[in-house]
Amino acid sequence: MQGFGRMMRAAAAVPVVLALLGGCSSIRDHRGYLVDTALIESVEPGVDNRLSVERALGRPTFVSLFGEPSWYYISTDTRQAAFTNPRPYQQQILRVRFDPAGNVVAVDRSGMEKVVRLDPDGGKTPTLGRNRSFLEDLFGNIGTVGAPGVGGGQGGGPQGGGPNGS
Repeated sequence: MQGFGRMMRAAAAVPVVLALLGGCSSIRDHRGYLVDTALIESVEPGVDNRLSVERALGRPTFVSLFGEPSWYYISTDTRQAAFTNPRPYQQQILRVRFDPAGNVVAVDRSGMEKVVRLDPDGGKTPTLGRNRSFLEDLFGNIGTVGAPGVGGGQGGGPQGGGPNGS
């Protein structure tokens, strides 16, 4: 009977161990365009136009607003460990460039070389102007708001004493 008890405890421990190991695995996610290589290769410069590209590839992820008319199809695969931010491990950017008449001029591909990791400065954001302390920010304007001759308020600026400058 003693062996049966050990076997039952071991069987009860298996789900707990699997749950703990599951917390260490990474979460994979796909964002953006679902790449179909055959459809991408079917788009040819000089042959296709905006309508045929939209029929073959679907609506773009985004469209350029300035410069050369271009459509972008972006596909990103990410991994995320527990309690961390997702990080891209695979990316494909497809840019379809058009001439002013709407015909395909070129199809460009790029990948992970376009991914940039930004680490903002956690201390302070540099700004132009004076560096003032908290107390200077809090009490710096006392006495200046509504004072005669300062600002353009109703209290009597350089024009006169009335609200309309009379």
